[in-house]
Amino acid sequence: MSQNDKQGTGAPDTPSKNHGVLYIGMDLGTSRTSVSASNGVRETVYSVVGYPKDVVSKKLLKKDVLFGKEAIERRLSLKVYKPLEKGVLKYSGAGGMTDQEKDNLKAAQDLIGEAIRLARPRKDELVYCVIGAPAEASMKNKEAIIEAARAHVDSVMLCSEPFSVAYGLDWLEDVLVIDIGAGTTDLCRMHGTMPEDADQVMYEIAGDSVDAELSRLIRETCPGAQFSDVMVKDIKERYSFLGETGERVVVELPVNGKPTPFDLTDQIRKACSVLIDPIVEGISKLVATFDPEFQSRLKNRVLLAGGGSMIKGLDTAIEKAMRERLGGGKVIRIEEPIYGGSNGALKIAHDMPEEFWEKLK
Repeated sequence: MSQNDKQGTGAPDTPSKNHGVLYIGMDLGTSRTSVSASNGVRETVYSVVGYPKDVVSKKLLKKDVLFGKEAIERRLSLKVYKPLEKGVLKYSGAGGMTDQEKDNLKAAQDLIGEAIRLARPRKDELVYCVIGAPAEASMKNKEAIIEAARAHVDSVMLCSEPFSVAYGLDWLEDVLVIDIGAGTTDLCRMHGTMPEDADQVMYEIAGDSVDAELSRLIRETCPGAQFSDVMVKDIKERYSFLGETGERVVVELPVNGKPTPFDLTDQIRKACSVLIDPIVEGISKLVATFDPEFQSRLKNRVLLAGGGSMIKGLDTAIEKAMRERLGGGKVIRIEEPIYGGSNGALKIAHDMPEEFWEKLK
């Protein structure tokens, strides 16, 4: 968590730090939003918000707003919003807000509210929430996240997503975290202090980039195949891999309405490979600018996190590229990629002094 990530100086008015407060760690992501709470609840929801298009859809759905998987499945009846892009709110911060930015901010507010609801706070509890944001999110965007959270929490603090992963695992010294989300890949080196700007890099090549490349390859190599973005994302999440695979990946896609089998093994492998170059470039940059005495230790403590870390063989592929460019390295995959960020954010919420919290009410 850099100095720029510490939002606010007001201490919440509570008689005790640990009584009457529900602490929540939130990984607010482009694809998924996950929460870990001090009452033991852990939940995740796709970062998709939908509102009925008209009176007919409102009568059909019997809801004013839908979230996550339900919104995706009923999307033909909805105005669908994905309020985060490249890991940040779709908000420029320049001049007045456009109608589209206002709609996205409302969707973000509703998404944060749904994530808080999933944590099941009691009515008599204050809610303190630490929210993970991309390492290089702008100050304007961080302010927009705080504004989106205002209606649902009593106090809030932001931290960089890779820092929260490292903090949650107590890997605070000589470790390099790679957090692969849908919108961004964030890298952060830890050396026993709060990371500064020079300790963090971000690339906009991440899970969504894999989806886009896989879509392009299917269009090029599968004549007549019909598919949606949701179908491509599902294929990636089911079958993504790098290196060798024991079985071919055969997927049925409609051609003029008829389900038709296509072998997508090579396309999936090639699409996943778009992640390797930026990741190894980021590792090289952070290692080369580290104290030379500790560079070897840093290279051998690379922590792979985020939803993208679930790609089979990704850790081995990164190690292979590191051998070629850096002479070696060791990549360790975290055990809980979906909750790594929110677990760490919850631990930060418990540990941080009150002066770091932004009081909202």
